[in-house]
Amino acid sequence: MLTIKKIKGLEILDSRGNPTVATFIELSSGVKASALVPSGASTGRHEAFELRDGGKRYQGLGVRQAIKNIENEIAKTIVNKKIDDLIDLDYTLCSLDGTVNKQRLGANAILGVSMAYARACAYHYRQPLFAFLRQVYGYNYKIRIPIPMMNILNGGKHADNGLSIQEFMIVPKQHTFAERLRAGAEIYHVLKKILKTKKLSTGLGDEGGFAPRLLNSEVALQLLVQAIKMSKYKLGKDIFLALDVAASEFFDGKNYNFENKKTSIEKLINIYKKWIDKYSLLAIEDGLAEDDWLGWQKLTKELGAKTLLVGDDLFVTNQERLQQGIDQKVANAILIKLNQIGTVTETMQTVIAAQKNNYKIIISHRSGETTDDFIADLAVAVSADYIKSGAPARSERLAKYNRLLKIEHAK
Repeated sequence: MLTIKKIKGLEILDSRGNPTVATFIELSSGVKASALVPSGASTGRHEAFELRDGGKRYQGLGVRQAIKNIENEIAKTIVNKKIDDLIDLDYTLCSLDGTVNKQRLGANAILGVSMAYARACAYHYRQPLFAFLRQVYGYNYKIRIPIPMMNILNGGKHADNGLSIQEFMIVPKQHTFAERLRAGAEIYHVLKKILKTKKLSTGLGDEGGFAPRLLNSEVALQLLVQAIKMSKYKLGKDIFLALDVAASEFFDGKNYNFENKKTSIEKLINIYKKWIDKYSLLAIEDGLAEDDWLGWQKLTKELGAKTLLVGDDLFVTNQERLQQGIDQKVANAILIKLNQIGTVTETMQTVIAAQKNNYKIIISHRSGETTDDFIADLAVAVSADYIKSGAPARSERLAKYNRLLKIEHAK
């Protein structure tokens, strides 16, 4: 019988220089694997609980307690014990924690174990991780490589430049992933030249995109359009644009303070409507706040037939919140982040539920990332429509894109 022989944790640093969890597993067969857990900056209030130590060390962001939970309570429960499969492991971990949002053991501790075990099993059975995940969860969708959504200009909590909108993305629609990555990289470098010419900052935000101080968000869109044209691509044919508005960040509970002005839901919707046509917006993520369900109903009714309306903070990869959205006819796409829910199995269950209800699937990184490429395999496993892994720059972002290149090359 295949069992877990050993499990260890380690406090490492993510791409923002903050502590995060690394987990190492050894199976009874001798196979070893590890997983590195990401962390978000712009986080939904309904996300699973990320356990931090508090105190003075690392400004309170240490994860020593999460590591202790892995090496003590979790290890005592799963090491040398009968675990049927990944689903059984994840259910065991959730039951052991015993809370709704994993606040006792920490979602970062639980997810590290879940991911590392999945990868170890894939190694043991000599399968690519994506193939192993498809087998475990009975996926029979045709395998495809997702289309990248590249955040090449940052605002909001990902930058310190005063822009309300958090991510300005390009979406290359070429035939192969290699061609899409090439297009994204070319546009990214042309954008840098444009910013230099305009004497604007070419410093980078958290996700590798540029973070110049601009007059407003529409100026950012215009810069992207200029970069696309100068790169000899056609907006609306070769390349589309997408936004992560992250509206919860400028919602005070009553009003939206967009571009430092009090803005009604109706006015925001009209702004988006104008931009969809003017800038070939393929997707608008979190266009309204995470608990503004009535606003989301209006947004979906007005714009749902025109563009992808993506729920991130709205759904937080949580099947119950997704079901609420389905029932209320809210959004038509969902962002999937492993650490929002805390196990691979719960993530997969949310994806399956979304696909059954015709929601588009976008697999996503976090702003505090690692070089772990797990989400690339996850995206292929579920035949995701899109993947977000930031700009085509910085190793923690490129790890995912380069893994997709390898998968496509091996097909």
